[in-house]
Amino acid sequence: MADRRMLIVEAELVKKIDDNRGDLSRPDFINFLIDSRLKEETARPVGITREEFAQFEEGTKELLRNFLQFFISYGLELGKQPDDNDFDQLSQQLQKLGGSPKIKSV
Repeated sequence: MADRRMLIVEAELVKKIDDNRGDLSRPDFINFLIDSRLKEETARPVGITREEFAQFEEGTKELLRNFLQFFISYGLELGKQPDDNDFDQLSQQLQKLGGSPKIKSV
């Protein structure tokens, strides 16, 4: 004979179970819910697709490009003149990130 245990739950939860279980008994309905939830968990992909990763990578590069452009333009607005070497390095880094951002030389 199967070993039985008692589970104490709130009255509202018992009412919700009874309202939704239809012809199933309470234990059968709870077992069904647990099994369906576990199957749902195993059906989900474990990782991301290459396409999702590529989109994330492009978004990150775009964010970094905008970040660098902001600080370059912010420095120029404050009147701080960057060294030609530093400015060239930043321009090259922006171009390596993809695309060719338009940066005005000073």
